[in-house]
Amino acid sequence: MCHHTERRTSPLISSTHGRCRLFPTLPSYTIVVDVRRTLIVSLWILFFGAPLFAADRPLLVCFGDSITAGYGLGRGESYPDALQRDLDKLGYNYKIENMGTSGATTKDAVVRLNSVISLRPSIVVVEFGGNDGLRGLPLGQTQQNLDTVLTKLEGAHIQVLLAGITLPPNYGPDYVRQFDEIFVDLAAKHHPATVPMIYMDLVKVPGTIQPDGIHPTAKGSEIIARTLLVALKPLLRKSR
Repeated sequence: MCHHTERRTSPLISSTHGRCRLFPTLPSYTIVVDVRRTLIVSLWILFFGAPLFAADRPLLVCFGDSITAGYGLGRGESYPDALQRDLDKLGYNYKIENMGTSGATTKDAVVRLNSVISLRPSIVVVEFGGNDGLRGLPLGQTQQNLDTVLTKLEGAHIQVLLAGITLPPNYGPDYVRQFDEIFVDLAAKHHPATVPMIYMDLVKVPGTIQPDGIHPTAKGSEIIARTLLVALKPLLRKSR
């Protein structure tokens, strides 16, 4: 029962025409709640829904040494950057992850491999071996390390592009030949998509190699991307 005596009332109690209301009509409160609900839903989509949308975009990892990392180049000038632009232009909805590390050997590739597999990529470009050869490391160990990398990627049902490299002629014809055969033998054993020599389309093009005589320039990176794309196309799929 309501008594019409003067008293303090709770903000949530009102009196209208002699009738008591426990919760008064609060249109402004309702608007605030609606806005907050909209904000909460939007934030949920942003933080929890975004990964769901991203999961629809297959991942292509470029896993290699300084050639992949873009040593000596500016931002956006490595071959993975150029490859991303090429894929985008052609309508392939892949996201490229650059996992190149300057100075990395095939032993480093084995050590870091689980971090690559944990990303659950659709395709991995494997570009290692150059530093092993330049340092004169045992070629049998180089081949064994690369064999381990390819075997584990296959076991994880990940498609592979093996990118080979060669050595400067001053290392001697026998050593260079044995080094080159590593990639031939691995390709014959594992049957990945293969580019026998990652520099095959730029060696005679001016302005494609940095002054150190080893690493590609931005122009060289663009050519490498096109070379790899030819071998990658049978592995790629377009989203519907």
